Amino acid sequence: MNRSFSLCLALGACALGSVAGADEVKVPIDSNDQRIVYVTPNVVSTENTVVTNGATVGVQKPDGSTAYGGMNTAGERPTYSVGASTGGDVSFSAGVQSDGRKESAAVKAGVTIKY
Repeated sequence: MNRSFSLCLALGACALGSVAGADEVKVPIDSNDQRIVYVTPNVVSTENTVVTNGATVGVQKPDGSTAYGGMNTAGERPTYSVGASTGGDVSFSAGVQSDGRKESAAVKAGVTIKY
């Protein structure tokens, strides 16, 4: 295991411990000038334990565009998701998620405007 990967894991573990109420923590696992590959664990914490119920793996480019895919095992059935967003001052995003049942499939889309 190389040192930068070990450092990212150590920093990610510290970040997970320090933001117990945060929505999303992106832990970088590889990076270069063209992209950052990250993992976002689905973490649920209680008073004395932390449980990971799946994770999302994504790629982010310097312009802010992203692509991701993941799985959440917190529910009765595992839920799978995939999506992407563009970068820049006006960003468009789209994604889908499903647990394999027709009645629980979802499609989401959005626009983010930075000012």
